[in-house]
Amino acid sequence: MEVQMKKKRGLRFYLSIYKKILIQDLKSKMSYRADFVISTFGMVLTNISGFITFMILFHNFPSVNGWDYHHMLFLYGFSLIALTPVQCFFDNNWNLRFMVRSGDFIKYCFRPINVFFYFISEVFDVKGLGQFAFGLGTFIYAWNKIGIPVTVVNIAEAVLFLLTASLFMIALMNLAAATCFWIINSGYVMVIMFRFKDFAKYPASIFSGVFRFIFTFLIPIAFVAYYPSLVFVTPDHVPLLSWLSPFIGIAFFYVSYKFWMLGVRRYDFTGS
Repeated sequence: MEVQMKKKRGLRFYLSIYKKILIQDLKSKMSYRADFVISTFGMVLTNISGFITFMILFHNFPSVNGWDYHHMLFLYGFSLIALTPVQCFFDNNWNLRFMVRSGDFIKYCFRPINVFFYFISEVFDVKGLGQFAFGLGTFIYAWNKIGIPVTVVNIAEAVLFLLTASLFMIALMNLAAATCFWIINSGYVMVIMFRFKDFAKYPASIFSGVFRFIFTFLIPIAFVAYYPSLVFVTPDHVPLLSWLSPFIGIAFFYVSYKFWMLGVRRYDFTGS
């Protein structure tokens, strides 16, 4: 019986559950269509403003530490795509501290499914799709201008490195959100960590040694775009960290997940 229950809790089970939760969430969002259109339009405008900033920057400076306009644009598009999953699928982390403080989080502890999955899957931020579309367009445009060969291997590597690169920002937000189980006013931790995403669109090589170390090993924002993008923009001189980024990303996400669940156990045991 126990073995059968474990089988039912496999990937297919969770995908079916997620599909049902997603449909209900989208139905509730589409009932406020004006809000959906305005928020999506706002996201697109935000990304356009970032694009304009790049144009202004490179109108005055032909290159930044050896990175020209199209290479920087490639990095920018890469970062937007890599940041989309945290925007779309993990946006409910922003609500975690409120639910913990109010006590409403306790309802997730009584469901016969993984608490992390249940909580995160309740919210899907549709406007993140606007960011993805803009990022994908920028990425393809820069890819073409740089002259990266369009091969099955390159496309497969792009998908792999984009997916695993996103794990770094997801992990950072998981860690920041989970601090609410120990810190009452943990909102500032979330805000600080989220703002670090702005550094992802810049090459880590432009920072001094201290900040490069911080953005690589302590707050690994450089892995969101810089290190994985080197596989494509400098194929003849790819550093080891670039090749290791998928494995590091998976390990970092796992650590953040365990930390998040550790907070859940503390919450459940204390009844806070």
